[in-house]
Amino acid sequence: MNKDRLDWVMSGLNQYALTDAEDLFLKSTSADFDKHQALTQRQEERLENLYKEKSRLLPAKKTDRFSVSKSTPKKTRPRMPRGKVF
Repeated sequence: MNKDRLDWVMSGLNQYALTDAEDLFLKSTSADFDKHQALTQRQEERLENLYKEKSRLLPAKKTDRFSVSKSTPKKTRPRMPRGKVF
């Protein structure tokens, strides 16, 4: 894996909510690549599988979580019941 591919995968994974273990793996993988200019086959496979797994999910949006409620239509008032006129 080259540096451009690693940067692309890392930037893609940063848009998802990662667990602590996944975040630690990404940091150690990046450090290993900086130190040795290469990754092991197992690291590459795990990184690719993590990317594939996360890409099936929706990205973690960094917007207001209540923004969806702003776009809902206003509720209408119920009609007053009319009595029967004899």
